[in-house]
Amino acid sequence: MTLCAVLAALLLVLGSAAPAAHDIPNDVTVQAFVKPERQGLRLLIRVPLIAMRDMDYPRRGAASSGLLDVARGDATLRDAATLWVADEIELFEDDVRLPYPRVAEVRASLQSDRSFASYEEALAHVTGPRLPDDTEFLWSQGMLDMLFEYPIHSEGSRFSIRPKLARLGIRTLTVLRFLPPGGAVRAFEFDGDPGLVRLDPRWHQAALQFVKLGFFHILDGTDHLLFLGCLVIPFRRIRSLVAVVTAFTVAHSITLIASAYDLAPDALWFPPLIETLIATSIVYMAVENIVFASKGTQSTESAHPSTGPGRALMASLSSPAGLAGLALKRRWLVTFGFGLVHGFGFSFALRRTLQFAGSHLLTSLLSFNIGVELGQLLVLVLLIPALDLLFRFAVAERMGTILLSALVSHTAWHWLTERADVLRRFRFEWPLVDAAFLAGAMRWMMLLVVAAALYWLVFGVLRAGKRPGDVHDTA
Repeated sequence: MTLCAVLAALLLVLGSAAPAAHDIPNDVTVQAFVKPERQGLRLLIRVPLIAMRDMDYPRRGAASSGLLDVARGDATLRDAATLWVADEIELFEDDVRLPYPRVAEVRASLQSDRSFASYEEALAHVTGPRLPDDTEFLWSQGMLDMLFEYPIHSEGSRFSIRPKLARLGIRTLTVLRFLPPGGAVRAFEFDGDPGLVRLDPRWHQAALQFVKLGFFHILDGTDHLLFLGCLVIPFRRIRSLVAVVTAFTVAHSITLIASAYDLAPDALWFPPLIETLIATSIVYMAVENIVFASKGTQSTESAHPSTGPGRALMASLSSPAGLAGLALKRRWLVTFGFGLVHGFGFSFALRRTLQFAGSHLLTSLLSFNIGVELGQLLVLVLLIPALDLLFRFAVAERMGTILLSALVSHTAWHWLTERADVLRRFRFEWPLVDAAFLAGAMRWMMLLVVAAALYWLVFGVLRAGKRPGDVHDTA
């Protein structure tokens, strides 16, 4: 009986200790510097030791103390650096993978150490003296600082990195700074395993990446898709849609580029305001479609001639598409205005991604817009035939327009109320009128002038170039 009790107690202890040895930390932050030099490329990296599990490190004092014996810990720290970091990082020079790095130095550091604030401080720390042998150092509360060295052909090459560090924690955040020749510093911040990160991309590499981002962003953005759907319901002819979608694209390109160049307000209330306005734009467009459809229910025989060209004209006006055709120019303006709002929404989603643009910011922004356009075209190609089939075989066009717009309006209204509730939690304060405010206001005035000029140039020319019968053709 006593033996059974001892075995049960032993199993209980082992069962409680085993999971603790394999616990994955919730949040792990990795700090890194990448610097190419004439003698080779240096990778300085700091990782919390708690993320390096199952390491049999030499202990100081009792085996259960968790204290690292700093005097005898160098070999264990090198093993940890190799197994948990060096094996999981791939570096490339001009798309050719570099050979396995040399583990030049490893250092155990206290959590209070702040040497990774800059590359120079971190390098001096890692190559400097170790902690004193009598330091009270808990493995679970320490940091491991590493210096890896890679042979390269030229410091002016194009470098890329593929960090596969997600297994270090449930959520792994990597903060990486690239120091190319010339003194510039490019900062990157990404979660988990981001795939191949080009530290200094060529223009076509950045362009291709941002075209993909724009394409998939519009497909993932439910609110932008609903707004686009509201535009399509009354306009199912390509000629009509080209003008309306072009107005939306030109407008959101203006505010997206302006935001990327830090011209947008940086107040905390601004993002929730934009999200609320986006929901408002969807509600407005859906309600406008319902109004068009409701007007189209009026009888044409009682109000208009029963024969002749007048009957054909009034019959076309009695349909939702006909009324929308006459309101095309006004809808251009409305869509253009809401496009300016949606551009700010795109900028919020793109904010963290602009770090991958390198020195090609404008190229990347334009490429993102091209990707958005391609995504919108795909939606149009799929949505227009689907709506035609729906209105031809399932429900009358007028009733279908009302039902679809009502569903969209209902969804967007819930978004509007939720986002407005979030917006009310922020306190709006009038900005201080000083030189900086006036300079910002002047920049925005210039931006509005550019927007108005683009609207007049594109849509004024298009409108002037139309034949008199085009409005009815487009409807």
